[in-house]
Amino acid sequence: MEDKYLWLEELDNPETLEFVERHNRRFREYVGSLPDKFFPRIMRYYGVMHVYTFKPTEKGIYILTREPDGFKVKLLDWGGEVREIVSSKDFGDEIVIAGIYPHRDSGLLGVFYTEAGSDVGRLVILDESSKKVIDSIEGSVWNLIWLDGDRYLYTRFYRSGSTPDGVDAPTSRVFLRELGGKEEMVFGEGVETNYVIGVGEVPEEDWVFAVVSYGWVKSKVYGGPKDRPDVWKLIYDGGDYRVSPISYRDGKSYLITYDGRGLGRVISVDEYGVEEVVSEFHTPLRGGELVGDRLYLNYLVDASSRIKVYNLEGGLIDEIVFKEPIDVVSIEGYRDKVFLFLQSFSRPAYLAYLDDGEAKPLYGYDPGVELDVSEGWVESEDGVKIHYFKVRRRGVEDNNVAIVYGYGGFGIPLTPIYTGYVIPFLEDGGTFIMANLRGGSEYGEEWHRMGMRRNKMNVFKDFRAVASYMKGLGYRVVCWGGSNGGLLVAATFALYPGVMDIAIIGYPVLDMLRFHKLFIGRLWTTEYGDPEDPEDREYLLRYSPYHIIEPGKEYPVTLVYTGLHDDRVHPGHAFKFVARLEELGYNPYLRVETVSGHLGATPETKAREYADIYAFIYKSLGLVEG
Repeated sequence: MEDKYLWLEELDNPETLEFVERHNRRFREYVGSLPDKFFPRIMRYYGVMHVYTFKPTEKGIYILTREPDGFKVKLLDWGGEVREIVSSKDFGDEIVIAGIYPHRDSGLLGVFYTEAGSDVGRLVILDESSKKVIDSIEGSVWNLIWLDGDRYLYTRFYRSGSTPDGVDAPTSRVFLRELGGKEEMVFGEGVETNYVIGVGEVPEEDWVFAVVSYGWVKSKVYGGPKDRPDVWKLIYDGGDYRVSPISYRDGKSYLITYDGRGLGRVISVDEYGVEEVVSEFHTPLRGGELVGDRLYLNYLVDASSRIKVYNLEGGLIDEIVFKEPIDVVSIEGYRDKVFLFLQSFSRPAYLAYLDDGEAKPLYGYDPGVELDVSEGWVESEDGVKIHYFKVRRRGVEDNNVAIVYGYGGFGIPLTPIYTGYVIPFLEDGGTFIMANLRGGSEYGEEWHRMGMRRNKMNVFKDFRAVASYMKGLGYRVVCWGGSNGGLLVAATFALYPGVMDIAIIGYPVLDMLRFHKLFIGRLWTTEYGDPEDPEDREYLLRYSPYHIIEPGKEYPVTLVYTGLHDDRVHPGHAFKFVARLEELGYNPYLRVETVSGHLGATPETKAREYADIYAFIYKSLGLVEG
């Protein structure tokens, strides 16, 4: 079809801005004052403190938190005292802090922050005591590793143009920089388009791993002394599979490789060759850490974490099973201590430590929400069993409305996560369903590949199966997803409109013939396929929401929402989809946030976005807000 709405990809076009303003006005007229009733209820749970990341050092544990009034960097010293070092308010009003990089002993702190959740931001080096900015870099710049008090390594992701060595974006390079601005590219020369680089440090060994990945599909691991990037060498080539580092000790690199059945096994690599340490288990290995002479490995069992502890000969020593479905986001060792980054449906992300095989909370907030979490299975069209979590507020009568949430892509698993913005809905008798669809990694790399490229239709069929199951139980179904999950809901909406009563489509990828031409979309060809390839293009056209919607269908009530600062998924996807639906005679709603991007926003901005979404759901279903 002729793409008559290309002009909506021009974000500075006055006609585009008028389109946005018109739809925002129309949305406001529809929801009226109802969002004002939801906002304080959502902030009560969504606005509570979340731990975003942490880093143990000799001084103590640096912690990045998101709190009601913004993002904060704190130091929890080894005596248990906490002090705030810097706040997002120090950088501006709509600031998201996304990364922290403390120097082990110099009093310098690296902070990466963005305005309104844009992927492009600023990496600054601060003096902790004075908050004076010592150095500053703009761009998509991450993975800072300190070499000493004056020099550091960092990774730059090229979103457009080309690298210093002439390779077209998107791709990455590693730089060595001196405080004050002098820098040179030290790793990545010749790394091709759609390959990205991530670097990580093993502080005790002054060692760095550099992982070169082709999208979310395959990777190689390089490594060497952190102050000698010129001698970093290939440690292990994963071939057609992903490989990720755990640690380095006494000349051996400990890695996870996802060859075989794609579930993950631990190998050690040294100058004498490759040796298997822990073989594949029947559930996927998500990550791990080496602390002392023990490997702490994080396995997923039906999308929930449990930890197995092995010695370096591969002998199982212990297994840590949690009392509720939980997600171990990461494991971090410091000297002989094991720290865990945990979250669950009932508690926002927090810091804990292992003590005699038990995870004990160290820092975080417990809102004391009592939820009933159960699990179930439905059968997809081809007979594959699809797992889901069902979350309800304990002791509340069911109102027979279910939010069915999914993602299904990029090997990202949907694990137990605190969704504070859902709790008011649960208090009103709602049911939250989180579906573990193919395309994620809940059941390993094969599960991922069963839902990517020319297997993508499996994901929509899986989602349809879960939504249809809830409809069959008598629920009114709200299908909700963001980003790739926005594609999921929109494609299911277009292919199987009868399975949902309301479609909530957030920050979505919707034009599958042009996604590769907008922002960093070319990188996603590794997951979706390449629209320039005739066979891929034919497959993409089978589910591209922008192209397959047609007149005369009974599509569900629809809200599409996005942010003008989203520089990862172009807002034009959302705009064009809504314009096309309007052209065909439908009545979609569009909400556009002016201070939000794909990386997120301040807690208040996001809470207001969620309040608007719930106002839309409640009004569309004729619910009385409790």
